[in-house]
Amino acid sequence: MTPPVVLDAMGGDHGPAETVAGAVAAWRGHGVPVLLVGDRERVESEVRRHGAGGEIGVVHASDAVPMAEPGAAASTLTATSLAVGCELVGRGEGGAFVSAGSTGAVVSCAVRGIGRAGGVLRPALAVALPSLRGGASVLVDAGATADPSPAMVAQFALLGAGYARAVLGRTDPSVGLLSIGSEPGKGNRLTRRAAELIAALPLRFHGNVEGHDVLAGTVDVIVTDGFTGNVVLKNVEGCVRTALGMVAEAGIASPERLAEVARRYDPETHGGAALLGLRGTVVVAHGSSRAATITRACVVASALAGQAVAEPVP
Repeated sequence: MTPPVVLDAMGGDHGPAETVAGAVAAWRGHGVPVLLVGDRERVESEVRRHGAGGEIGVVHASDAVPMAEPGAAASTLTATSLAVGCELVGRGEGGAFVSAGSTGAVVSCAVRGIGRAGGVLRPALAVALPSLRGGASVLVDAGATADPSPAMVAQFALLGAGYARAVLGRTDPSVGLLSIGSEPGKGNRLTRRAAELIAALPLRFHGNVEGHDVLAGTVDVIVTDGFTGNVVLKNVEGCVRTALGMVAEAGIASPERLAEVARRYDPETHGGAALLGLRGTVVVAHGSSRAATITRACVVASALAGQAVAEPVP
């Protein structure tokens, strides 16, 4: 039997009302078994409301991590749904972990409860962004490690290439380093040193790429630090919403076409970001996720579990 996806039922802005609904839909609509972790009374009440008492299991966790809780502080709290869920995956009782909770808290708890893969300095978040050329490019790190060292950024390149091979089917993915200019030597001290390290790795290194390359499909993998990556990701989301709103107001495209474009960038489509570099699969969903996004995150996590996403790290 397929190991269940362990879902943090308390995570996100909407808690059990949406996470349980998403779990039920993942099982009934996609055949993905889900194990919920959270306050048993609240979670089981939602499970019963969906008539899923015999379908979805619940593991009790007496506490939850607030969305504003710093990651390091969250990792010391052992009775939270985040901590309990990660420990279940770390012990092999679940095939993957999903949470819409605070990204920093998820990262800290996952490192503690699941552990880093051999040789990995810090995990990184990977998000597949649709490109103008069709398909997608991987943005990594999208927010897990805000202040990495150059060696960490170089490892992100390896992890991102492994993700592109396993998930996007790219046999020899090209890798670009996000900077302020495409010319060699452009960037701050972090990017200049990271470029030297990435160039020495067994990767097809394109060199520097710029902000306008992110959605252009210039490379298969766009590598950056977590601070910059998260700013880029949220800027993309905001620009897409703004541009589609302006086009809709101008009436120069059909509502159906606009909806089709919007779906390509909607969290319900991609489900969330994969946290790479761990000994198990973790997917971080958007904090505002509703049931449909939670469902997609569970489906994505189940598909990722067991795939050789992480690249061997020297």
